[in-house]
Amino acid sequence: MLRLLAASSLVVTSLAATQVPAQAQTPAKDWPQRNVTMILPLGPGSGVDITTRLLADKLAAKWGKPVVVENRPGGDAIVAINAFVSANDDHTFLMAPTSTFTAHPLLHKTLPYNPDDLVPIARATNTIIAIGVPASLGVNTVADFVKLAKEKPGQLNYAGTTGAVDFVVSGWLKDAGIDVAKIPYKDGVQALTDLAEGRIQIYGAAYAIMRPQVANGKVKVLALMNGQRAPALPDTPTAKEAGFPSLTLDGLVGLFGSKKMSPELRDRIAADMIEAASDPAVVKKLTPMGQVVRPGPAKEFAAEIDEQRKVIAESAKRAAGK
Repeated sequence: MLRLLAASSLVVTSLAATQVPAQAQTPAKDWPQRNVTMILPLGPGSGVDITTRLLADKLAAKWGKPVVVENRPGGDAIVAINAFVSANDDHTFLMAPTSTFTAHPLLHKTLPYNPDDLVPIARATNTIIAIGVPASLGVNTVADFVKLAKEKPGQLNYAGTTGAVDFVVSGWLKDAGIDVAKIPYKDGVQALTDLAEGRIQIYGAAYAIMRPQVANGKVKVLALMNGQRAPALPDTPTAKEAGFPSLTLDGLVGLFGSKKMSPELRDRIAADMIEAASDPAVVKKLTPMGQVVRPGPAKEFAAEIDEQRKVIAESAKRAAGK
């Protein structure tokens, strides 16, 4: 059951988060005092994993201490979030796509963590989220797909994987007035395989995992769910440009820290993170991998997370016919 009331009342952590006594904090000038850990809710080889490891190398050189990347996939990202929250120190961070947790209030009656414990520090990138169809389907635009779906009501399928993207796609299908059956998947890779083979007719997912099937001519990208076009796909329109604004969701990725950290330390880490992500060598490596390098400060990041929560909640209402 959708937990819409919870979603509407949930607000991302204020930058003026409650602070612990000063003696429990590490002064910004003395930090770091030991190894730094970045916990990820995704496995090795993902776009966010590659991004984090590139940034970790840059930050380790600047900070003079190792930056360890820990992959904690599974459990709808709750495994990684719990590990981060349980650490509760100023040397352990969560590096995550916000879409891994912004839909949690719609999916879980109760949460095993307090969302206020996820304090935004800095935005790093936007993951490209693509709308793909089998190349064999013979459609070239989102409008073409909508037309085909209206000609074949109930005969087309879409891959639904639990989370933010699924809510937005489901809401868009209702908004477009088309009858496309949802086929639930736990494994996005299997969903993509079925898309390439034509067993599924539409799928919204990170372009990074879709790219190999696009390259071999099995999958065609119709549009991007992101708010802006991506440098890696300059000729691919956004869903909004294609005339379907309700199919918009930005793949925000960034760093979160503990409430234990002082504002001065958060600001210092944010500045270092933005500097590392802005390195031309980092941008060059990440752009072809489906990441739009877009570093930004905590205030901007927090505001975008708030907006993403609203978008998901509104999409969920549309999907439920409310």
